[in-house]
Amino acid sequence: MVGAAEAFKDGDKRVFVINGIEIGVFQLGGVFYAWRNLCPHLGGPVCQGRIFKRVIEKVDSERKVHGRSYDENTRHIVCPWHGGEFDIRTGYHAGTNKLALDPVETIVRDGEVFLRVD
Repeated sequence: MVGAAEAFKDGDKRVFVINGIEIGVFQLGGVFYAWRNLCPHLGGPVCQGRIFKRVIEKVDSERKVHGRSYDENTRHIVCPWHGGEFDIRTGYHAGTNKLALDPVETIVRDGEVFLRVD
């Protein structure tokens, strides 16, 4: 058990150590997501990175960039070591589905948040 569900605000992240494994827990829109705090790139502490809205670059047919906008519905965690961005809800890297965070099962029961760690 890592805490009461109501203690997590929307957009919160917390890192816990359970059985020697660091795990990042995120709450977005009332849903909890948990990932091992290990970037698949080079093992950086990905869950300790900053959270950003997904950046969308406006590119024309000639591949010229005309500014940026932000996706209000997608949040990324950015690894502090090399800037790898991962969708908090899916765990996938923003640029390729070949890189993904290692999920940890999250269970909300009786108002408490539990993690199942093997």
